[in-house]
Amino acid sequence: MVKLRRTMMYVTGNNPANIMDAHLYGSDSIMFDLEDSVSLKEKDSARFLVYNALTTMDYGDVETVVRINGLDTPFGRADLEAMVKAQPDIIRLPKTEKKEDVIEVENIIAEIEERIGLEVGSTKIMAAVESPLGIMNAYEIATASKRLVAIAIGAEDFVTSMKTTRSPEGIELLAARSNLLMAARAAGIYALDTVYSNIKDDEGFLEEVKLIKQLGFDGKSVIHPRQIGMVHKVFAPTEKEIKYAVRVLDAIKEAEEKGSGVIALDGKMIDIPIVERAYRVLELAKASGIYREEE
Repeated sequence: MVKLRRTMMYVTGNNPANIMDAHLYGSDSIMFDLEDSVSLKEKDSARFLVYNALTTMDYGDVETVVRINGLDTPFGRADLEAMVKAQPDIIRLPKTEKKEDVIEVENIIAEIEERIGLEVGSTKIMAAVESPLGIMNAYEIATASKRLVAIAIGAEDFVTSMKTTRSPEGIELLAARSNLLMAARAAGIYALDTVYSNIKDDEGFLEEVKLIKQLGFDGKSVIHPRQIGMVHKVFAPTEKEIKYAVRVLDAIKEAEEKGSGVIALDGKMIDIPIVERAYRVLELAKASGIYREEE
């Protein structure tokens, strides 16, 4: 079944209440942040809070992700030591600019896994790309490690580096989004979009979600629980899409039973891309809980 990563909700690592309740809102993933949202004086306490939460709480089927501080800071190595032991589903690297950034983290994780008796390779990672250099190196980053399951774009640092600002239309991010997405698809991993920071602008948020879905992203980072349902609704296959996908697969089955190599539906030939899309629609619908094969 398709692994859903439609929504990844940010959770500040120094807020005990949010850490305890974050999995109750229905996002596919929750990301405990030890980096930008935590002040320098609270880095150690945030790490301690997140470690204890991951080792004592049951987050059910919600995927757990931790964004660590960079290894170029005094906190990155300590974050890795604690989080590999805590075993979240994924460790997220911030501000990744080149494949060596991924390889350095991978080597440290492997050393920790071996030392504490974990299977080497069991800790998965995600890379956040937040700069023009990172975008230019997106494919190298995406293929730098077998541990890497996803690559994400961080918009605020990127647009600042590009000497511009974010707009409602998102034109300033189009090239970066497209490049990162193509790198992810070529590498066979997930692609996640950036946050939409104005939680009061539902209309603008929905337009951006529709845009990134049309581009081909697997999901979006969110900063408020009220954004989760909106993303899931946009990403859910429509009844029309599901019915058509079922008819495509029925046509394939019928052709196979007849021993025919020609597959047609409504007088039109069905080629491989249409078949692949049909399978994806039904897998996504099943994973979303809106379709069962027996129906």
